[in-house]
Amino acid sequence: MPAYHSIFLNDQDVRVLGNFALLPLRTRTRGPAYTLPPLPSGTSELDIDGNDESYDPLDETLSLFRANTFFRNFEIKGPADRLLIYGILFVSECLGKVKATMGRKEAEKALLNTALDQFAIPGDASFPLNQAFEAPRDRQDAETLRQYLSQVRQELAMRLLARIYADGPTPSKWWLSFTKRKFMGKSL
Repeated sequence: MPAYHSIFLNDQDVRVLGNFALLPLRTRTRGPAYTLPPLPSGTSELDIDGNDESYDPLDETLSLFRANTFFRNFEIKGPADRLLIYGILFVSECLGKVKATMGRKEAEKALLNTALDQFAIPGDASFPLNQAFEAPRDRQDAETLRQYLSQVRQELAMRLLARIYADGPTPSKWWLSFTKRKFMGKSL
């Protein structure tokens, strides 16, 4: 059975740095991403439909995370898949920071610190997937990509937190059960 790929592969007019897509996001975090409209009233972030105009790659990452973590191989079909891979690896890193005994405030602090930590981008020597990602052309593109990934990390951390603590004051055991799983055997 093949892994699940991004539904954003067919999007036209997407800015690409190296071979990494800068797709629009539904976010309140400042950064270079084009901002999608907010969710319609009455729609929850936890059950947004893939056909909604506010559905973004971060919603897709969270919805495909648990299914895709079981795959050791992933055929990259386009720039949107690279964003999906990066998102899944970041979610794995975040889940490793959340402990079963943590309250929501502690977990929020840990995830935001993880999102804001220094991180490698494609082309850096410490980036784990340099064989699948191209480096940005110049320093300006590299800085734009770093800002975009920082925006993605912050927004993804907050959405993941909402899902982990959706059922109450303790983290969901269903999400934490994926703490030790490594997508493609890699980590950020």
